Amino acid sequence: MKTENLITVNEFCIYHNVEFTFINSLQQAGLVDVKEVDQTIFIPESELKKLQKIISLHELDINIAGIEAITHMLDRIEQMQENMRGLRNKLKMYEGE
Repeated sequence: MKTENLITVNEFCIYHNVEFTFINSLQQAGLVDVKEVDQTIFIPESELKKLQKIISLHELDINIAGIEAITHMLDRIEQMQENMRGLRNKLKMYEGE
């Protein structure tokens, strides 16, 4: 497997000053996906933005369960905003006729 778009968990933890156990807890809770290649654990580049948001919440002393609830709510809000954009576009299309 190519590791071009992967960052080692160790490097990420050092850079963000977090423990490996925190990343492991996030992975076990299903909040972040990690990949294992040759006995080294990596974070896909696509997970970085989400993980950085989670770390910001963690810095506010929010526990894993709280982070899980907040990310779930933020995902729901994002889905609702996408639905609203789609509905607005449909409405504009009908108003233009």
